[in-house]
Amino acid sequence: AGALPEVGGEGVSVEDVDRALTDFGFPVGPFALLDEVGIDVGAKVAKILHHHFGERMAPPAGMARVLEDGRQGRKNQRGFYIYDGKKKRVDESVYALLPGRQTRPCEPREIRERLVFAFLNEAVFCLEEGILRHPRDGDVGAIFGLGFPPFLGGPFRYLDHLGARFAVEVLERLQARHGARFAPASMLVEMAQDGTSFHS
Repeated sequence: AGALPEVGGEGVSVEDVDRALTDFGFPVGPFALLDEVGIDVGAKVAKILHHHFGERMAPPAGMARVLEDGRQGRKNQRGFYIYDGKKKRVDESVYALLPGRQTRPCEPREIRERLVFAFLNEAVFCLEEGILRHPRDGDVGAIFGLGFPPFLGGPFRYLDHLGARFAVEVLERLQARHGARFAPASMLVEMAQDGTSFHS
């Protein structure tokens, strides 16, 4: 859900964002993944998603500047990280291109909550809009195709574990603090009201 995390454009460090997601159970963080896939590829995908899904998939501020700086990721050895044969490390010069500029401390729980609940909410939108036929398809696809932590069973199993009501409360709190991109999917709101789950 989203190619470049919004928190990365608010002054949170690249390594803190990536660590928050790997600590949650993803095999790689979003910035490291963008470097591997190619920042140019990510930008093209983001443009297509924005065209088809509107503002909820708007490319993050700073993506264009990162590309204009000639950063394509690992393939040209210039991305969010430096690749010089040693251990990979963040390229500190990338912060001058991002809106947040100066890095600021942010609790790992806050980073994780924002990114994970955006992911979960987008999974529900995919089901709601008929992109997915069944929650099971979303769980399998997210684990095998997107690296969602397999021990959580996929986004829909995880939402069932959390409970729709809890998920909606978290999303509404995030929406109040960070804007409409966290508005909960209507299907999730209905399930919170009805007390239903994705997997019976």
